[in-house]
Amino acid sequence: MIDIQNITKSFGSLQVLKGIDLHIDRGEVVSIVGPSGAGKTTLLQIIGTLDRPDTGTISIDHIDVTSLSSKKLSDFRNQHLGFVFQFHQLLPEFTAIENIMIPAYIAGTSPKQAKQRAKELLDFMGLTGRATHKPNELSGGEKQRVAVARALVNNPAVILADEPSGSLDTKNKEELHQLFFDLRDQFGQTFVIVTHDEALANITDRTIHLRDGLIEMP
Repeated sequence: MIDIQNITKSFGSLQVLKGIDLHIDRGEVVSIVGPSGAGKTTLLQIIGTLDRPDTGTISIDHIDVTSLSSKKLSDFRNQHLGFVFQFHQLLPEFTAIENIMIPAYIAGTSPKQAKQRAKELLDFMGLTGRATHKPNELSGGEKQRVAVARALVNNPAVILADEPSGSLDTKNKEELHQLFFDLRDQFGQTFVIVTHDEALANITDRTIHLRDGLIEMP
């Protein structure tokens, strides 16, 4: 599903990634852990095509994304990848259902189809009654579930999450963690999650330990 070969990345004189080789299977829920500055978020951004590596290749679903033009890369990202961030990043002027529909509009989905898909996801998230609420009317857990629904609206093959439960209390963390596995079982997505949360890392299918820009071997 995801094949990463010899990925390096530097910012000025600082080499953040020093040769990453990694394979992630379809449907796998993988956590990436390590101390601050280990390169976790940089690696996630490169897997998510938000940044380009200095060297190496990344293949996602048999497509070499490192060779795509900027336009094709943008289309690939919208159609094949979903993103969940620590602070949900919902647009405050739009309702929950409108926030979920935005990536579908970008992909060229008709308003009717986008709304139907958003409703299905809200129902799956247990948020049917919150569809017309704006972010400031939602709890932290509800906002993060809306953000997950937005990531899923285009049926991406891969969900990339950066500290997704970092701003949540214990109860909402546990519910969000379980949601990832429910989604994998329901929709078959592959999850790559950067986290400092040991409870989440301990329940994922596999944990990748990153330190000083390299994967630590067990």
